[in-house]
Amino acid sequence: MLTRFILAAILFAAPATAQPPVPAPPVGDPATKPAPKTVPVTITTSAGAITVALEVERAPITAANFLRYVDQKRFDGTSFYRAFTYPGDPNNGLIQAGTRNEPKRILKPIAHEPTSQTGLTHDDGALSMARAAPGSADGDFFIILGKMPCLDANPAATGDNQGFAVFGHVVEGMDVVRAIASAARDPNKGVGVMKGQMLAAPIRIVSARRTTPAK
Repeated sequence: MLTRFILAAILFAAPATAQPPVPAPPVGDPATKPAPKTVPVTITTSAGAITVALEVERAPITAANFLRYVDQKRFDGTSFYRAFTYPGDPNNGLIQAGTRNEPKRILKPIAHEPTSQTGLTHDDGALSMARAAPGSADGDFFIILGKMPCLDANPAATGDNQGFAVFGHVVEGMDVVRAIASAARDPNKGVGVMKGQMLAAPIRIVSARRTTPAK
């Protein structure tokens, strides 16, 4: 069979001079487009280390804000203080950490970068900013377990439809995230929707530092 195939190819092939040129790869081929730039940061906690990749290209304002807190060591000595998971689904929810209204730690709030602008989403391991009104985020952040697209911006919705600003993803340490999410909560602590979601024993953040990427 192979011999007949080769013979047929020889018999019916056009002269070499008539062969079409091999086309060059299209300019801007998505397959060759470099990945958006990120900066790694390791958050060392009393429960273990969590390494995140900050989206300095796709969410530059929010990522730069987080790096200011890191570089000025403003997260050192803070904690993961809140955990929420859906009833019956411990692998879907969030954990929250940060400056928690400590005036000496808090920097000026930043402009809001909605997911409709950045193209990011609240999927498993997403790192996002806590806020009240859009443009009020400062030094509190949260990490997603599972998927929570309900926290993305939704321009078609009424009211505050800007969602929360995703600016990175966990690249190592989701086991630590899950451990924090499963920690005991105090049923009497917290206000409003956060009541019963505050950790009975907050998980201390020992340090948060830029990390040298592995080669």
